[in-house]
Amino acid sequence: MKINHKEKYRLLGLNIAYYRKLNGYTQEALAEKLDVDRTTISKIELATSGVSLDLLFDIADLFEIPVEKLFVFR
Repeated sequence: MKINHKEKYRLLGLNIAYYRKLNGYTQEALAEKLDVDRTTISKIELATSGVSLDLLFDIADLFEIPVEKLFVFR
């Protein structure tokens, strides 16, 4: 992840955490639904790791939202 994009990753992670909580998922439950490790979800939410488009699409599908909502930074 490029350092100049760090803030965008942080905001993306906050949005994923927001929708995760809104849908009543723990990090562990979300990870299980997405077939990834819980630490993957944690790293994405904390912006310590990037995220693939495939995983973003899966997250949006699970939350039943358009993927672009994950990029609407409040």
